[in-house]
Amino acid sequence: MERLAMAQLLAWKHAQHRAPLLLRGARQVGKTWLLKEFGRRCYDRLVYVNLERSEAARRVFDGDPDPGRIVARLAALDGHGPIAPDGTLIVIDEIQEAAGALTSLKYFAEEALQYDVAAAGSLLGVALQGRVSFPVGKVHTVGLGPLCFTEFATALGRADLIELMESADPTLAAPFHEALIDLLRAYYVVGGMPAAVMAYQAGHDFASARAVQQELVDAYGNDFSKHAPVAEVPRLREIFRSVPSQLARENRKFVFGRVREGARARTHEAALQWLEDGGIVQRVHRVTAPRLPLPAYRDDKAFKAFLVDIGMLGALAELPPAIAVAGNDAFTEFKGALTEQFVAQELAAHGWHPYYWSSDSGRAEIDFLVAADAGVVPVEVKAEANLRARSLRLFREKYRPAVAARFSLAPYQFRDGLLALPLYALSTLRSRLAAGSG
Repeated sequence: MERLAMAQLLAWKHAQHRAPLLLRGARQVGKTWLLKEFGRRCYDRLVYVNLERSEAARRVFDGDPDPGRIVARLAALDGHGPIAPDGTLIVIDEIQEAAGALTSLKYFAEEALQYDVAAAGSLLGVALQGRVSFPVGKVHTVGLGPLCFTEFATALGRADLIELMESADPTLAAPFHEALIDLLRAYYVVGGMPAAVMAYQAGHDFASARAVQQELVDAYGNDFSKHAPVAEVPRLREIFRSVPSQLARENRKFVFGRVREGARARTHEAALQWLEDGGIVQRVHRVTAPRLPLPAYRDDKAFKAFLVDIGMLGALAELPPAIAVAGNDAFTEFKGALTEQFVAQELAAHGWHPYYWSSDSGRAEIDFLVAADAGVVPVEVKAEANLRARSLRLFREKYRPAVAARFSLAPYQFRDGLLALPLYALSTLRSRLAAGSG
């Protein structure tokens, strides 16, 4: 499966000064595969160690963090002779499992830039909660999530449709609108976790993908017991399981009291932070005013919580796959939760940091806000082709944004400062905004 992040890894390889690369992302999103594939394609030799699975590998980073000493130990562990700087990629997987390994990246950056060192961490954010020192300014960080929609379509052999959709002329894909919607509906069920995509790829069988998703849900639950403080495990499971019901609410706002009776922020905030740091939950915060810089207006008490993957959300909600592929009804079921999950996930995958806005009275709400060269761009999300958007109209009248965006099942259109794109074309948002005319 081709991943867009491969281009970022290649850019890192060809940079003049290469600080160690750190690939971050939730478990099972494909970090290990990507780094190994990068090593196979672009280097003569790959030296790979997994610190979660090998005590011997963890011991490599005990004691003196001198890069020469570490490289010599890695060579002995690898068993294929000395490691030459040129043509070798050193991959340290699950780097959070050894504090010395993370610290060593600082010394590779300062003393041994001749070595290409790449690391990956699934629960690195969680480890940093435990006061593991992070080498700030000494690493080049790349984020990896599940396959986005364009990667999913490409994996299914429809790169041709994606090429048309992302072309400079957005009308080129118009004859294939229904075919792209069909792919979108499939993505709503399968999601982007590589194992689920591979299961679906084999025979276009949603049941196979759902079985994998359920295994992933169970695996995430096992991670809670394995890696989290014992006292937090029940709360982690409660929050994780509550995400579908939170998103089923009309305004999607996360309410601690809906996790279970008696739950409060003071009892469950640490567990929610653990899930966010582990990449399992994505928080989208409300802003009190749609002005730049958006983080300056963040309301820490109001947010939506989305899962790492839309397919896993469907599995966790026990949503029958047939509902999500049955036509427009698929996108009205679950009160639009799948659609907003898709948009939040896609925005993050393509480098946006989304927020949302609601009026103090609660009578108007914009699903997402993003910061662009044009200023703050309101993003309205419609689950179907129904384009009535009272909140967006009121927002535009009050704040006069240079451009607004709307995603729905309707075809492309740009008129009077409103960029209307099909949901499947979310990856083109940045280029359409940059074009200035949609």
